[in-house]
Amino acid sequence: MCNPRIRILLVDDHWIVREGIRACISDRPNITVVGEAADGFEAIQKTLDLKPDVVLMDVNMPRMGGLEATKRLHAQFPETKVLILTVHNSKEYLTGMMQSGAHGYVIKDTSPTDLVRAIEAVHTGGAYFAPEIASLLLERPEASPKTTAQSALARLGPRERECLIYVAQGLSSKEIAEKMGVSLRTCETHRQRMMEKLGIHTVAGLTRLVIEEQLLP
Repeated sequence: MCNPRIRILLVDDHWIVREGIRACISDRPNITVVGEAADGFEAIQKTLDLKPDVVLMDVNMPRMGGLEATKRLHAQFPETKVLILTVHNSKEYLTGMMQSGAHGYVIKDTSPTDLVRAIEAVHTGGAYFAPEIASLLLERPEASPKTTAQSALARLGPRERECLIYVAQGLSSKEIAEKMGVSLRTCETHRQRMMEKLGIHTVAGLTRLVIEEQLLP
């Protein structure tokens, strides 16, 4: 039996941009566009109605911008992944995206192949960052002392720490559960407790922490 399609919601205030994105991914057998929205308010309502797997979210839109909409979607629909799709590639926007709860960040001039790769990555629980801005993740914020990160990591149990490493490696919850030899529900429990102890609730933030603290072998 074939895998179900990834259900996509396109969110951009420009109709021609939405049509261009739709044209780029319409021939992909594993992806289907289930709806469109022109601003953040409409994106929230369409997510409620259509239950998309992934939301492709613009940043600058009228009424409600993409980052605020992403924060609300992350709080109300945690199973729905948000992939930011924008023309901006600055550290300011990357920081805002990571704080909003988005799972990835793609520049609008990316190739259709890379866009599909990004969609598939966030859909499986991983993170995706455009090559143009991925290096910004390695920059340590001046306002985040190393001792604070080490103190937070010290609160993790062995299984929660193991889960953190697998999340940073881009594994999905199902893959993590298999590696840890636990059920998917138990894996999700480890993941949730780990995020709460660290005070980090995005894959991007967890990945940056692991890189900064050199936790990967």
